[in-house]
Amino acid sequence: MTETAATRTTEDAPAFPDDRTCPYRLPDSYTGWRDEPGPLRRVTLYDGRQAWLVTKHEAARKLLADPRLSADRTHPGFPAASPRIATFRDNRPAFIGLDPPEHGPLRRMTISEFTVKRIKAMRPDVERIVHGFIDELLAAGPPADLVSRFALPVPSMVICRLLGVPYADHDFFQDASKRLVQASDAPSTVAAREELEAYLDGLVTQLQARPGPGLLGSLVAGQLAKGEIDREELVVNAMLLLVAGHETTASMTSFGVITLLEHPEQLAALRADPGLAPGAVEELLRYLAIADLAGARVATADIEIEGQTVRAGDGVIVANSIANRDGSVFADPDTFDVRRSARHHIAFGYGVHQCLGQNLARLELEVIITALFDRIPTLRLAVPVDWLELRPGTTIQGVNELPVTW
Repeated sequence: MTETAATRTTEDAPAFPDDRTCPYRLPDSYTGWRDEPGPLRRVTLYDGRQAWLVTKHEAARKLLADPRLSADRTHPGFPAASPRIATFRDNRPAFIGLDPPEHGPLRRMTISEFTVKRIKAMRPDVERIVHGFIDELLAAGPPADLVSRFALPVPSMVICRLLGVPYADHDFFQDASKRLVQASDAPSTVAAREELEAYLDGLVTQLQARPGPGLLGSLVAGQLAKGEIDREELVVNAMLLLVAGHETTASMTSFGVITLLEHPEQLAALRADPGLAPGAVEELLRYLAIADLAGARVATADIEIEGQTVRAGDGVIVANSIANRDGSVFADPDTFDVRRSARHHIAFGYGVHQCLGQNLARLELEVIITALFDRIPTLRLAVPVDWLELRPGTTIQGVNELPVTW
């Protein structure tokens, strides 16, 4: 069974997710659901099961902070929006798939590497990495595929240095990660995951024999050696950080470049005032919201919200792309505005499962959009935007190729 937006639907519970036809515009169905009066509506998933879709910003924040919504992917009611996600029901979860109190200790083992202070200290290194890849782009000359030459390798190198994963292995783990997050069936998902787990298990063995730098080395020498985490826990959480640490930022980079190039007046404002860059990053995160399926939960008790009832065992999906276009919170929500105050978006989620790497992602994106358009002021798409092949709605939104020239 494939994962493209399906035709299975009922009048009361249409198919979800839907595919974008433009990198920065919501599917027409999502716009319609956003404009409905209530915060919840029923949708039908790929396997015919139904779930609640949250479409309003205030309701999304309330529910994501509600302890009666569980992130447990092994729960039979957890809403799997694709065969790929369904495979995680049978595997030991990383900390994003655990609820308190089990969630807290595992998250705290890694959080020291993602604090504001630690990420701020990484800025010179991130700037060197970004400018290094821009140097290579300029030396090779146009045209270029911005994904393979820049958007993907930049966050790959950054997360490798933070984790202590050899960047020399990037071709392997970038390919395996791509196959994992874009798999359209269960066997492909399982195969990619097993390859990554075997690779990281081998790194753990190497680090046990010879301690190394980075978060992975620290966890092996510390928590693993002390018995505070077992080997399988370490591997599945390292895989989460490695995959999420470069796939999402690479996709945001590609879509962010497209959005800025397609809104030249906003790009001109940003180039005229680099001080707008942090706010522009927040607006890009709000406007693009590439990770809708990260907001999947299951109710462990009945929940009343604005006159609607979510029953225990019901699946719930917080659609951050729709909630981030809520006109009651963001004026003129379908307009991209780099001067907008958009920090209260939920592109990184909300509550205890809010994205651990958000400070790093913000730093990378700020450095990337500032440096790229400063160093290559004539950068432009080499093909019309509607020629770009977008990923389906069942995975992280993005493009696998982005032809550019200058």
